[in-house]
Amino acid sequence: MSEERNPWEKLKDFTDARIALGRTGGSLKTQELLAFRKDHALAKDAVWTNLDNPSLEQQLEEFNLPLIRLTSQADSRETYIKRPDLGRKLSEESKKAIQDLKPSPCDISIILADGLSAQAISMHAANFLQEFLPRITQFSFAPISLVQQGRVAISDEIGELFSSQLSIILIGERPGLSSPYSMGIYLTYNPKAGNTDEKRNCISNIRTGGLPYAYAAEKLAFLCSEALRLKLSGVHLKDTFDHHLLKNESGKN
Repeated sequence: MSEERNPWEKLKDFTDARIALGRTGGSLKTQELLAFRKDHALAKDAVWTNLDNPSLEQQLEEFNLPLIRLTSQADSRETYIKRPDLGRKLSEESKKAIQDLKPSPCDISIILADGLSAQAISMHAANFLQEFLPRITQFSFAPISLVQQGRVAISDEIGELFSSQLSIILIGERPGLSSPYSMGIYLTYNPKAGNTDEKRNCISNIRTGGLPYAYAAEKLAFLCSEALRLKLSGVHLKDTFDHHLLKNESGKN
C-alpha cells in the first residue's frame, strides 16, 4: 500500500515556511528534524556574529564615498543582546567623531548597522547600494556610517548629528528559521533622538529568495523623494509606489 500523499506537499514550492513536514508516528521525520536543528543553529549564529568592518569597507570602496566607523553604547555582543536600550544610543566617542568632522547640512545620512544579523549586512548592503545610489544622485550625503552593535533608533541620533533631512539605516533583521540573513531598511524624515517608530517607513525581507535589490532600491528612492517633498515620513507618508513597476525584476538578487 503506497503512502498517502500530503495535499499540502504541492504548496512547498511557493513558500519557505515549514509546511507538509510529514511524520513518523507522533514525531517529525528524521530529515525534517535535522533540517530544523540546522536552521535553528544558523539563526543563533547570525545573532551572535559580529560585523566584519574591514570586509564591508572593502565592498564599499567602489562607491567612492567617505566612511565613518561608529559604535553604540553596547560594548559587547552580549550587552547588545541583553540591553536593547544601549544599542539605540551612540557612544560618546562616536558622537565626538561626528562632531569633529564639523559636518555641513545634507539631504541624506546612510547608516549600515549589524542589528540582529551582521551577516545580512555583509551579504546584501553593498549589492543594494549598487542599485540604490544611482537612483538618488540629485541628493547630498553625509559620510556612510558603519555602526557596530546598533539598533534602528540609533539612526535618529546619527542623522541629527549630521544635520540630515533624512536618515536611512540598513540593518540585519531578527533571524527566522528560513531567513537568517535578511536585511531591513528604515527611513526617517527629520531624524532626532527621541523619535518613535511611527515616524519611520520600513522595507523588509531584502535577501536572496526575498525582496529583490532593484525593487527595494526603487521603492526606497521613491520614499526618499516623497519624504523630502512632503517633509514627513512614517504613518503620514502614504506608500503609493507602483508595486508592479519592477515585476520583471522579481527574484533577481
